[in-house]
Amino acid sequence: MGGHDLRIYLDMCCYNRPYDDQSQLKVAMETQSKLYIQSLIKDKKLELIVSYMLRYECSKNPFEMRRNTIFDFMRENAFGYVGDERKEAVEAKAAEIMKTGVKFKDACHVASAIYARCEYFISTDVRLLKYRTEEIKMVTPIEFVTHMEGDE
Repeated sequence: MGGHDLRIYLDMCCYNRPYDDQSQLKVAMETQSKLYIQSLIKDKKLELIVSYMLRYECSKNPFEMRRNTIFDFMRENAFGYVGDERKEAVEAKAAEIMKTGVKFKDACHVASAIYARCEYFISTDVRLLKYRTEEIKMVTPIEFVTHMEGDE
């Protein structure tokens, strides 16, 4: 490993994964991977980046308990925060990303992660993960855990 821990960004569908129907194997595996990633973040083995767009999306969650649990996790474990004051830089980058067909909010998440120099962008959104760039690795929670385990 290099001088600093891996820096990662989880998009909103990752935070919501544990609340999805776990009877599908893929969902259950993604949830387990996400919970493992969360434990690595809590143990300070990964650097978690959070953004204003994540906070905004989370605030729209109609389930108060879920909303609070996710907010608390972000607040307690964020290594860095891409705030509103970075909006211009983030949305300029997002505009570039949107040219490939990525939706605005998703593009803002990816742009925030790139802005914060994350190595990995982690999502369960198959359509979003089709986006490819040299600037960041786009992976599912399962792929990320597999990468991590392979590096040891």
